[in-house]
Amino acid sequence: MPCRPLRSIPPASALLMLAALAPARADEAGPFPFLPYFAQDLPTVGMATLDAKGIGLKSDDSDAVFHIGGRLHEDVGAARLAPKQTFAALSADGAVRRAWFEASLKLHDVLVAFQYDLASATRPVDDAYVSYSPVSGFHVVAGNFKEPFSLNQLESNNTTLFTERSLLDTFSPQRDVGLGLGGNGERWTLMGGVFGGTPVATGVSSFGIAGTARATYAPILDAVQVLHLGVAGSYRALDRGGTALSFSDKPEDYLFNKSLVSTGTIRDADAVGRFGLEGAYQYGSVRVQGEYALTSVTGAGAPDRTFQAGYAELGWVVNGPGRRYRVEAPGASEYAIFDGVKVPEGRRVSRGGFGVFELAARVSAIDLASGPVRGGAEHDASLGVNWYPDDDVRVMADYVHARADPSAASVTGRPVSSDLVVGRFQVYW
Repeated sequence: MPCRPLRSIPPASALLMLAALAPARADEAGPFPFLPYFAQDLPTVGMATLDAKGIGLKSDDSDAVFHIGGRLHEDVGAARLAPKQTFAALSADGAVRRAWFEASLKLHDVLVAFQYDLASATRPVDDAYVSYSPVSGFHVVAGNFKEPFSLNQLESNNTTLFTERSLLDTFSPQRDVGLGLGGNGERWTLMGGVFGGTPVATGVSSFGIAGTARATYAPILDAVQVLHLGVAGSYRALDRGGTALSFSDKPEDYLFNKSLVSTGTIRDADAVGRFGLEGAYQYGSVRVQGEYALTSVTGAGAPDRTFQAGYAELGWVVNGPGRRYRVEAPGASEYAIFDGVKVPEGRRVSRGGFGVFELAARVSAIDLASGPVRGGAEHDASLGVNWYPDDDVRVMADYVHARADPSAASVTGRPVSSDLVVGRFQVYW
């Protein structure tokens, strides 16, 4: 009879097996009498919690706190194009937008954070940084994290008003490897950093070096209303010899198949500069937010090419409290943002309630035409409803009407319109 190899036993299973086979000593039962005597003196976790950050473990004799969490975003959708094109409107009827594993360790004044997206084949690592806060209101951070630019980009994708961020997000640098310094007071924040890496949002194929900074101030900040103002700037010097880059955008739907506007390849670029303005006002459970961004590409022997984008959005939490405005950053660059909707205990479905509902509206635009670059312009108008049945669970439904004129997706360069319906189920812990 042929021998069958033994399968490896996970450490946790092995410990349970040993616990069952080796009895505890009667005179030294310890706090866990079901464990064998040799395991009685193992260090124990002082407290285990389950909250918005995931599963938390805190030691008895130190300030060490370890969290394990994740998020799952599942999208479905339908769309049509007018006039009909040679390509399908959607790449699929449904897809996993995100499947993140997240872990963090806080030890005294040091925070280590890591995120990995199992659904991304091209850029799976999101946050991966170490942050040190020697005094309250100040920290230094190193690793892979978001450059401090754009209120909409710095908000978590767990809490954005719509399933996707606005067209302006094309100009946001997003995450890069760098070193940053940040601080805040009761109403103000200031964050700056130096970054290498490849900006995922701009199609830059060479690294270069970027300097990015963002400052915010809240002249009105109380329990009822918030007025937020901010400005950000970024300058990236590209590698010598000129770099080829491009900007493109598609309607605000992850499942949409193709960009409707695109600059094509811009050759011999020496630098990319960005400038952004942001503002938001919240009264009670109603919030208005908007941003404007300008992006300029310079190159030897070529005139500057300047592109622009902006959006304005309105959110109303119908039967719950407004979103909390958070000045301080948890560890990287996410200063001065609005957190997600909280579900009061009595409205949770698990407690017999109906959850909390949020209504949303947004208009956004992007212009990728400048000088010899005829990338087209796109305008999106969106309506949405979000349902929060319980903490850390959200169901979203968006309608998006997009129109590009002229459209880079059209063979003839004529205008292209699209109507899209997007649904998302998300859970995060």
